[in-house]
Amino acid sequence: MNQAQATNGVSSAETSQPDGADAHGHLTRSLIWVGIAGLSAALAFTVLRAVLSRQPADPTSRRIQQLIDEANQLLRTLDEQKNTRP
Repeated sequence: MNQAQATNGVSSAETSQPDGADAHGHLTRSLIWVGIAGLSAALAFTVLRAVLSRQPADPTSRRIQQLIDEANQLLRTLDEQKNTRP
């Protein structure tokens, strides 16, 4: 043991980490960041897809829906009239 190690009271064997443990730590951190990036990309894709899939209501679609609603109302009225007749 040299003089610097003796004054510290810590030998170099106690403070150094094996190369495998250091590489394992870097790999773990890298995998965590890759996972975070992947989740972020998936979330962004889902939000973007939901926003772009909304189609604006065109006048033709609105008119068709109005006609369907009107026809349903007329059918209900006819059913009510048929049920009230003796």
